[in-house]
Amino acid sequence: MLTVRIIPCLDIKNGRTVKGVNFEGLRDAGDPVELAKRYTKEGADELVFLDITATIEKRKTLVELVKRIAAEINIPFTVGGGIKTVDEIEDLLKSGADKVSLNSSIVKDPDLINRASEAFGAQAIVAAVDAKKNGESWNVYIKGGTEDTGFDALEWMQEAEKRGAGEILLTSMDRDGTKSGFDTELLRKVNERVRIPVIASGGAGTIQHCIDAVKLAKADAVLAASIFHFKEIDINELKRQMKSSGIEVRL
Repeated sequence: MLTVRIIPCLDIKNGRTVKGVNFEGLRDAGDPVELAKRYTKEGADELVFLDITATIEKRKTLVELVKRIAAEINIPFTVGGGIKTVDEIEDLLKSGADKVSLNSSIVKDPDLINRASEAFGAQAIVAAVDAKKNGESWNVYIKGGTEDTGFDALEWMQEAEKRGAGEILLTSMDRDGTKSGFDTELLRKVNERVRIPVIASGGAGTIQHCIDAVKLAKADAVLAASIFHFKEIDINELKRQMKSSGIEVRL
């Protein structure tokens, strides 16, 4: 079995790291480059950077940030936010990102997954899905969680895999920032349908939540933000407890 990855997530707004609850009420959490350096030392396996207010004008800003981050860390990192074209993906990968996270753009233009995967390999393409419960199913939301597409999230993730995504970053909007635990029901249903790795996101509040995401729902990685940013959980301690519960991690 592959080792389970621990991935801090840095939501970037105007060059700063921010964190909210249910995608709202953002507060400052520090400089992204300094946080990236800290997490590398603390034992994070990967990092994710999401420009949550990305616009065309800020694309160059994100490229410069990627270069600064790449110069300071030695673990893989994923960058997302407002990426719409193969050329933009190429710029970010050339600047030092290992993967790109695509969300709204691939819902509007699913073939972008095919084109990007063919150009750079599936391992570089992460399909990010923001899902919210809708009765007995989950809907896909885009534009930073502000627009309900009406698409079924489970069906969309299956399509993303078929089109060439190498990984899914699945965020439960209902759990985001609540620290009430990952949506294990949603994770379990996704993992029954896809074979590519699924990163659990939204709801981490305790070490047990991370263990549950892996043991109960077969998550391949757990992603969290505020519990790491504000030092509520130590990454090395999280890994030690996960290992003692029988989960393979890189210590």
